[in-house]
Amino acid sequence: MPSTDTPTYAATSAYASTATATATVAIDSATTGARIPGRRLTARLLPLLAEAELLDSPAGWGTAATPAGPFRLEPVRLGRDLELLTGWMNDPEVAAYWELAGPAAVTAAHVRAQLDGNGHSIPCLGLLDGTPMSYWEIYRADLDPLSHHYPARPHDTGIHLLIGDGTNRGRGLGTALLRAVADLVLDNRPRCARVIAEPDIRNTPSVSAFLNSGFRCSAEIDLPGKRAALMIRERALRNLI
Repeated sequence: MPSTDTPTYAATSAYASTATATATVAIDSATTGARIPGRRLTARLLPLLAEAELLDSPAGWGTAATPAGPFRLEPVRLGRDLELLTGWMNDPEVAAYWELAGPAAVTAAHVRAQLDGNGHSIPCLGLLDGTPMSYWEIYRADLDPLSHHYPARPHDTGIHLLIGDGTNRGRGLGTALLRAVADLVLDNRPRCARVIAEPDIRNTPSVSAFLNSGFRCSAEIDLPGKRAALMIRERALRNLI
């Protein structure tokens, strides 16, 4: 179970700051070994640069006002967050759809694959009034294998989520947070015209939350391990739905 010690969740993490700093450097065949302030640009820094260029660093997206209080995204740091995430993944309601129940190593491998990957997906904690209570993955849907299952458009941005504390489920909070995160994506990613999600069609509370937060169900699609509802929230309709 999560520790009773309360970790500090700074508004701007070192992870995000590094990515933002590297984003000012153009990447081409000549940049490997180039210098940036305070450090040398190497292959180990490329995932951070990819995050900044591909997803504009969610840690810098600011705070959204919701009916339940101020909400923001904070990129996951395994050394700080693994125990909390492991507890959530072992909640039976979460495990039924995320399938990551088990020891901490299972959750760590899932998160580390994104942190050490190509910058197409960023795992984040959702902080409500400063308290971590949900887990989000913000990803480039048009660069994800998902793009083979629907007519993707450039800069489509996808979201996965879970609400970690069962006391926060079933009272409309998911709807409010989904709308808030979709708005953060659209406000901070001007080239993104659509926010995409693909919840399991068996997960009716999740599908309902997407529908109530301004997404429409575009289709049902078969993905590895599940049949999903393809949910889309379009920038052009954000003020109408």
